[in-house]
Amino acid sequence: MTVGHTSDMPETTGVLVDAYDTLLLDLDGVVYLGKHAVPCAPEALVKARDQGVRLAFVTNNASRTPGAIAQHLSHLGIPAAPQDVVTSAQAAARLVAEHVPAGSAVLVVGGMGLRMALREHGLRPVTTALDAPAAVVQGIADNLSYGLLCEGALAVRQGAWFVAANGDTTMPTGRGEQPGNGSMSRVIATAAGVEPVVAGKPEPPLHRESMIRTRAERPLIVGDRLDTDIEGATRAGVDSLLVLTGVATPLDVLTAAPHHRPTHIAADLSGLHAAVVPVRRGSGGWTCGGWTAVWQDGKLVLAGEGDPVEGLRAACAATWEAAGDGRADEDAVKAALAALGR
Repeated sequence: MTVGHTSDMPETTGVLVDAYDTLLLDLDGVVYLGKHAVPCAPEALVKARDQGVRLAFVTNNASRTPGAIAQHLSHLGIPAAPQDVVTSAQAAARLVAEHVPAGSAVLVVGGMGLRMALREHGLRPVTTALDAPAAVVQGIADNLSYGLLCEGALAVRQGAWFVAANGDTTMPTGRGEQPGNGSMSRVIATAAGVEPVVAGKPEPPLHRESMIRTRAERPLIVGDRLDTDIEGATRAGVDSLLVLTGVATPLDVLTAAPHHRPTHIAADLSGLHAAVVPVRRGSGGWTCGGWTAVWQDGKLVLAGEGDPVEGLRAACAATWEAAGDGRADEDAVKAALAALGR
């Protein structure tokens, strides 16, 4: 699945997962969509664990506790314990605990995941600005009310430090993309005139939390979003795998800015166990498997047959080389996607 970032393409061989000791896995859109597992995900993850690879489930969703998430994963056929789960709620709680006195009141605009994480750091969750909280922490929750948003806005206007568990504007579900915490946090930010400090991906606190908890030496960040998972990996200087089972589309990948370009691409998590087909630069363009891609007269030209992901990888190499530090124009690559059936 190796793509690389520029014309200096790696000659990786073997099976992808063999190069890593820990998988830092996003959940929504990667492992499951709502109540249902993404096809191939349970089998691929059980196989990786059986081969000695550590699995850590790293999510920007702060609504549920690690225990509830682990139970859901086990129900889907992926044995998991609470300690295998790292959430943006935990990252946010550690961030707050490092900035306010021990035992401080913290107004929680969110669910039980945030409340539990704050208690684990010796902080006192509250629900009203009348308690003079030192901080306001916001995370997505199904029952988020207008009244609680008002309390959060009042507290921030009174000087409380404002932290958002994550900045995702949307989140994938079985019914499609729905508003995420990034959209909801705009209510308080707009009303109070204060921008939140964000703990979740792609910001550093959640990656730091993941590394503290897993002690990974050769991690691979696996996700479905370019602006959180892949950018987070780029900022952290670690490899990334983009799976095409969630938010990002082939067009998004082709036109990605440098900090949104993944190291690897796969259709789904079964790609972890596939032999890596190298992407190579030749006199006729970039090749991968049975595909050849070349940038010609300001447009991407893609020809060949076989695995569409291999075609996408060749297309990315040619497009990213042409775009350099910029982004390719959509109109310059759309026609080539027809060859992939996209």
